Amino acid sequence: MVPMIVVMGTIFFLSHQTGDSIDLPSFPGMDKLAHLTIYAILALSIIVAHCRESRGNSPVRVIVTTITICLIFGISDEYHQSFIPGRFVSLGDLIADVSGALLICFAWLMYKRIRSRS
Repeated sequence: MVPMIVVMGTIFFLSHQTGDSIDLPSFPGMDKLAHLTIYAILALSIIVAHCRESRGNSPVRVIVTTITICLIFGISDEYHQSFIPGRFVSLGDLIADVSGALLICFAWLMYKRIRSRS
């Protein structure tokens, strides 16, 4: 649970920075890649926390919970950014957030499938 809270805190901190204080490399889509990456890390921390606390849950429940948490946190993050100078709400960022979560959920399912075969 602690890693998940640390990741959420990091996202909040980064979202609270003004638009001109964030220095990302300038190539098209870099901001979307950053969103995808940080939300993939968030999804992984949620899956790990979920699996440690409740081993009997089905993979579908873990995935639905993970994607739901990432979606709600992504929406709240975009809303938070609407109050920060130089930042704005972006549906594209939210899509990148959920895509990062979906990517990790898919990778986790593949890992579970490979692990169960051996």
